[in-house]
Amino acid sequence: MEEKQFGACMKRMKSGDKSALHEVYEAYIGYIYSIVLQTVSNREDAEDVTSEFFMKLWRLADTYRGGNGHRAWMAAIARNMAVDLIRKTKREILTEDFADTDAEHASNACVEQEVISDLSLQQALDTLKANEREVVNLKIMGELTFQEIADILDIPLGTVTWRYQNAIKKLRRCGYE
Repeated sequence: MEEKQFGACMKRMKSGDKSALHEVYEAYIGYIYSIVLQTVSNREDAEDVTSEFFMKLWRLADTYRGGNGHRAWMAAIARNMAVDLIRKTKREILTEDFADTDAEHASNACVEQEVISDLSLQQALDTLKANEREVVNLKIMGELTFQEIADILDIPLGTVTWRYQNAIKKLRRCGYE
């Protein structure tokens, strides 16, 4: 869905047109669900937050200001809702692992090559750290720019590109381009 079409749907929602919400839902259910799932790492919670997202979108219809990238706007809302759920249920957000020492890394790389040579794409994505998966998901599935991702995640642009490059290197080792 393009920016202009999304803006028209939001305007229709503002005047109470539920079919406009249905159009947005059909166009973005997978996109929103994948963003939420990357954040909460639990399918049931992701489904709940995704449902709540579209109800919230209905309520926010009158606050939408077009022209600033509706996908990034929706991604920010969805991610914030997911983070709120994590805080509400007092779950810890995963932190980055400490970097391996050079010797451990070399050893792990050899073992990694043998183990992951025949992985499916999902298994390959599962080898990424949570924050790397999130950036790859937003970049590839969300079709967002690195700057939009940096704005959504509230992290520096350099961190976004670094995480993306590391993730792509790992995926290439698994045989994916």
